[in-house]
Amino acid sequence: MFNEIFIVIIFFALLFIFRWAFQTLPDERWQIIGCLPYRQLTDGQWQGWNLTWYGFFNAVAVVFAVCMFLILMGSLSTPLIAGLTLLTLLLAICLPAAKIIAFLIEKKRNTFTIGGASFIGIIAAPWIILLTSVTAGKWSGFNITPIHALAAMSIAYTLGEGIGRLACISFGCCYGKPLADCSPLINKIFQKYHFIFSGKTKKIAYAHALDGQRVIPIQALTTIIYSLAGLIGCYLFLKGFTTAAFILTLIVTQLWRAFSEFLRADYRGEGKISSYQIMAFVACLYGFLIAYILNEKFTGTPDLALGVAALWNPALLIFMLALWVAIFFYAGKSRVTTSVIEIHVLREKI
Repeated sequence: MFNEIFIVIIFFALLFIFRWAFQTLPDERWQIIGCLPYRQLTDGQWQGWNLTWYGFFNAVAVVFAVCMFLILMGSLSTPLIAGLTLLTLLLAICLPAAKIIAFLIEKKRNTFTIGGASFIGIIAAPWIILLTSVTAGKWSGFNITPIHALAAMSIAYTLGEGIGRLACISFGCCYGKPLADCSPLINKIFQKYHFIFSGKTKKIAYAHALDGQRVIPIQALTTIIYSLAGLIGCYLFLKGFTTAAFILTLIVTQLWRAFSEFLRADYRGEGKISSYQIMAFVACLYGFLIAYILNEKFTGTPDLALGVAALWNPALLIFMLALWVAIFFYAGKSRVTTSVIEIHVLREKI
């Protein structure tokens, strides 16, 4: 019963957040969370760094995904150090990959690609797990079952990216096609549910001048599909259907990524079939192969209470806070916008 309560609580919490986000985040005021002055100009004003809600929601998504991964691994009695080791190695590879692949494909230095980072993560994850098991595992006396770790990673990633798409709504990136350019069927489907972005500093405005127009809410669709897939995968995992949980979350995320590209208007590289779509198909095939090779039965039953209890660790909470701050500044410091700040004394308040 605890498993069901856990899933239902997360479902309704996400439902509440998503409903608010879909109605609010396309607005102009939800792009910049604050400005930090860093260089004084000749007229006494300051040039500022813009900190964005994009960074805020990405930081929340990463920390939530990390928590889910540690809970699932903890439910299998996997030591906390094992989960943290896997996460550290995976993040060390995927975070820089998000920028490097975006530059290689889109030729833009200040762009992140979650699709590219997830592809590298899917390719690297099995080898990271095996390497950790035969090195740190032997030294510290723990064992990692590869398919269970892969399933936990895939579920955590699916839920994390579902939340992370709120960042895209706030920044106006990864946007859908304008309904004016779509077929009558697409217009009928999204006649009531669509996005209208406002703000000239949002990517949809400065890249394609689509602010103020009705567009397919592709970010919202991704959020809903990924979150539902992640929750179903989580439930399957807790019931012992680990391989099924891995395959489900892998197929849903990668096939939707490939299909959703046809509904997007932002630049995704050259060609009718983008590099990201090819990566998604390759990731599916690779995932099936890895699941077949590494498939292994787990004789016990995951204990969710044990996994949740593993989070109540002061050192872990400090780590989570530090991770949130690091991701917030890494992803949230805008590289494509700037600000001019005037600081003066309010004489009437003296």
